[in-house]
Amino acid sequence: MSGVFEQLRVLIAPGLHNSGPDHWQSRWQGLFPAFERVHQEDWEAPDLPRWSARVDQLRQQDRRPTIIVGHSFGALATVHSVARNPDSVVGVLLVAPADPDKFNVAPLLPQQALSVPSIMVGSTNDPWMAAPRAELWARRWHSRFINGGALGHINAESGLGDWPEGLETLYFLAEQAHNSVLSL
Repeated sequence: MSGVFEQLRVLIAPGLHNSGPDHWQSRWQGLFPAFERVHQEDWEAPDLPRWSARVDQLRQQDRRPTIIVGHSFGALATVHSVARNPDSVVGVLLVAPADPDKFNVAPLLPQQALSVPSIMVGSTNDPWMAAPRAELWARRWHSRFINGGALGHINAESGLGDWPEGLETLYFLAEQAHNSVLSL
């Protein structure tokens, strides 16, 4: 199944404090060494324009068709980047996005559909964004919303290991992107 990633580039965009070794994002990088990670200058300072610029910077280094997997504030940086310039991005997986209002960045985010396929996974007991708010943002961006159930912030503390359900969602998005790239 990993063959679907051969023609695609996958960028991992962690949230605050980066994703430690037990976080599914880090575990995915262990499973797929070709996945690349967006590194922020300051993991403790959630600055949307700066974090988004880092996503932009990494995207510009390689123009292959790209899927971005953003978690928490990294999901917001991903959306901000893609909304300004979707070039080469063929899909985004937004997992447990942080509530834009908690960081006073809602006005900086798009209020309309993203121009690339997107899937958002939320949790019923996420302390960073309640499921109804996540669904609202998913509808606004025309993202397919998946309610993952009671998974907390869908991070290392959630005890998900490699998070196989998330990988299935990524495979689904990659298959869609792969098929659309091949049809061009």
